[in-house]
Amino acid sequence: IIQCIDMYFRGVSLRKIHEHLQTFEEHNCSHVTILKWIRKYSNLIGKYTDSLKLKTSKHIQVDEMEYKTKGKDSWFIDVLDPETRYMIASSYCFSRSKEEVKNLFKLCKEKDKDIHTITTDGLKLYRNIVRKSFSKYGRKTNHIVINASKGQGFVNKVERLHNNIRERTKIMRQFNQLHSAKSIMKGYEVFYNFCRKHQAINKYPYELATGLELGKNKWLDLIKLAKKKKQTPLS
Repeated sequence: IIQCIDMYFRGVSLRKIHEHLQTFEEHNCSHVTILKWIRKYSNLIGKYTDSLKLKTSKHIQVDEMEYKTKGKDSWFIDVLDPETRYMIASSYCFSRSKEEVKNLFKLCKEKDKDIHTITTDGLKLYRNIVRKSFSKYGRKTNHIVINASKGQGFVNKVERLHNNIRERTKIMRQFNQLHSAKSIMKGYEVFYNFCRKHQAINKYPYELATGLELGKNKWLDLIKLAKKKKQTPLS
């Protein structure tokens, strides 16, 4: 199961993973079963990693990329720490609404509420939401707006992340269901933070942003940690 999940997020299609199992493994399964595994364990691990407290640079970059779900425009919005390269939070939705961005910032604050600087593009809805979301903690958050249409460049670190995502999703025409897209993109967040060494820092982002110590099989360790937390009763 873990091999299938890892191959998928490294760019292998569901049907090619199925063919691989037919060739090299004693037991086989359909591409539909593989997709169910990906959804199940992406959601399981995602709930665990969303609960982690982070050691970030206190500077975040926010951006969004457009995609398609059942032929409709949809958006992947994410928040990245440019120093550790850790994707702090992400959301997949049909519209870039105030509620979606508020919920994204809320998750960021749960992980690290002491954010000093936020860099976004020129999308107007960010301005009020940034001020309202972070001002209550007694610190004036510095909001840097980069307007690409005026030749001011892009939010470079998060744009590189989006290029990686496009490289992975180029073999997919579109997502068929929103709930499936949310699970898959949560899984990619886990893969990016914990299972893919970043070339620029020569480390896995989680090594700089969290106190976790994972072994060679990071997917398996994360599943074990997620199940342990799920089974632990609240004190």
